[in-house]
Amino acid sequence: MKYWGFLLLAILAETAATTALKASAQFTRFWPSVVVVVGYGVAFYFLSLTLKSIPVGVAYAVWSGIGIVLITLAGVVFYKQIPDAPALLGLGLILAGVIIINLFSKTSAH
Repeated sequence: MKYWGFLLLAILAETAATTALKASAQFTRFWPSVVVVVGYGVAFYFLSLTLKSIPVGVAYAVWSGIGIVLITLAGVVFYKQIPDAPALLGLGLILAGVIIINLFSKTSAH
């Protein structure tokens, strides 16, 4: 279970870094740029820890799927970027994929 916690930390760090990427204004603003670099470093560190137990394909699918949804929510909150109906449908399909992988995949964790 701790490896899923590591994956959650990786996803949250990546979400913070990606959200700050827009605020960094192409790395011309110092503090948002620091958040980007540190956030991605933390994200990849925790992702590497998850790979001790969670298969890489499953970890990456969960990372990507949940990350996309969280980045979209961050875009709504911080940048007023409201997704349209096709975008919401796509996000729903991504979430469905993550749920299917976690509930039904026979890929074993080591």
